[in-house]
Amino acid sequence: MMGYISDDTRKVTTHRLVEMKQRGEKISMLTSYDYTMAQIVDGAGVDVILVGDSASNVMAGNVTTLPITLDQMIYHGKSVVRGVKRAMVIVDMPFGSYQGNELEGLASAIPV
Repeated sequence: MMGYISDDTRKVTTHRLVEMKQRGEKISMLTSYDYTMAQIVDGAGVDVILVGDSASNVMAGNVTTLPITLDQMIYHGKSVVRGVKRAMVIVDMPFGSYQGNELEGLASAIPV
């Protein structure tokens, strides 16, 4: 793909990240919250894109990360995933969506 830093345009997986670490390669990671920025970051060849709960501050103007909801994080995560062809996407789970117990955390991590 044109524009990538690396000639390796295979999808980044956890297996690939382990291989990169074992070879001593640098692994790059940046944050994106929307489709357009995800396309730019992915197109630059970044290996991992984080959709952080800092979207609460950056995108919604909140003073802390605490007000962001699971549904809002899912929205941002889906937007980023649609813009990515190569990078691995990791989405933060917001505060309160996993602290209750293991079942609550699992239910939050696997939305229907």
